[in-house]
Amino acid sequence: MGEIVIHCEWLLTMADGQEPIHDAFVKIVDGKIKAVGPWQERVIEPDCEVIDAHDRLVMPGLINTHTHAAMVLFRSVADDLSLSPWLKEKIWPLEAKLTPEDIYHGSRLAITEMLLSGTTTFADMYFFMDEVARAVGESGIRGVLARGLIGTDAEAEKKLEEAVEMSKKWKGQADGRITAMLGPHAPYTSPPEFFRQVVTVARHHQLPLHIHVAETRDELEEISKNYGKRPVTYLADLGVFSRPVLLAHGVWLDEGEISFLSKQKIAVAHNPSSNLKLASGIAPVAKMLAAGLTVSLGTDGAASNNRLDMFTEMRTTALLHKVVNEDSTIIPAETALKMATINGARALGIDDQTGSLEPGKAADLIMLDLNQTHLTPCFNPESLVVYSARGSDVSEVMVNGEWVVKEGKPLKWEEEEVIRLAAKSAQDLLER
Repeated sequence: MGEIVIHCEWLLTMADGQEPIHDAFVKIVDGKIKAVGPWQERVIEPDCEVIDAHDRLVMPGLINTHTHAAMVLFRSVADDLSLSPWLKEKIWPLEAKLTPEDIYHGSRLAITEMLLSGTTTFADMYFFMDEVARAVGESGIRGVLARGLIGTDAEAEKKLEEAVEMSKKWKGQADGRITAMLGPHAPYTSPPEFFRQVVTVARHHQLPLHIHVAETRDELEEISKNYGKRPVTYLADLGVFSRPVLLAHGVWLDEGEISFLSKQKIAVAHNPSSNLKLASGIAPVAKMLAAGLTVSLGTDGAASNNRLDMFTEMRTTALLHKVVNEDSTIIPAETALKMATINGARALGIDDQTGSLEPGKAADLIMLDLNQTHLTPCFNPESLVVYSARGSDVSEVMVNGEWVVKEGKPLKWEEEEVIRLAAKSAQDLLER
């Protein structure tokens, strides 16, 4: 890969205690960050490629910690419903018709949308994960993949075995860009004995778990009715939190549960747009952060969002919790940025590789084109990114030291072909 020096207008490293740097540089050697700091000519060495980014802001790539990528195929087919009818009457019947080819084309569309809007890592929970992994490998993005598991499925045990085989097959593939989790869907879709199996398998193979928890009031009522407990207690009694857990949503966690979870090996993926659209509620993010929980951001699937733009999630998070808490200082721009970058990496257990621009980490970075009306002037780059920027402002994207987007265009495949084939899959799916 050689040596690259990027000379930029602003640099946000997201390293602990590091302020934004004006007139800065990032030095990359063989795909990893070598050095960052205020610009100085002496960082340029013979045979070094120098990139003039004088009108660009450089920052870590965004990390989407909860999505179902191929659900882009269902974008706008089941809008304006609450979660239960949305799932049971619309989404699950469509998902029963999905083929591996559908998943591949849907995943390519989702990955393209994510890369073009600055996401360099995503955590996916879905089906036919070999196809998702194939798309990850081809695209250049970083993926943390979990096969979704429904414990009431007649083939649940077989699919758990498939999930383990998938994790073995793909872990560390694509130049180390693929890692794996197990994905038991939710407390209400798996009986206790299946959760115990999942925990045993996760322990044996040293795999983290990715699971929806406390997403809706209906979930609380159903678990309480069936087991006499709230979802967190139900899962804790089954040993789920003995493993590292990526807990998606956490909308209906109470203070006792937040306190308990803060002492466990768990992180929360907050999905504000999806929770708002499905009227699931508003997660107590400020209380989670105050308790020391690692809170990251996710888009959820495009069927319930309906976009995969992490800039939207940052802005929504910062604004929403100010209103809920009646406190304009809650979730400042810097915190929202951390949730979308370094917190995301911590939530996925890959913060030694990505999430911030620090020496030794992979060069996963994005550039924003500052030469635009809505990004002028730039007095505070962190606030500008959270409150003013859009996914469409991303001009360049690098993952593992390799350019995957330049001048707003994906480099690994033809965008028009990705769109055409995904649209055909979606249409065919509705007609089956």
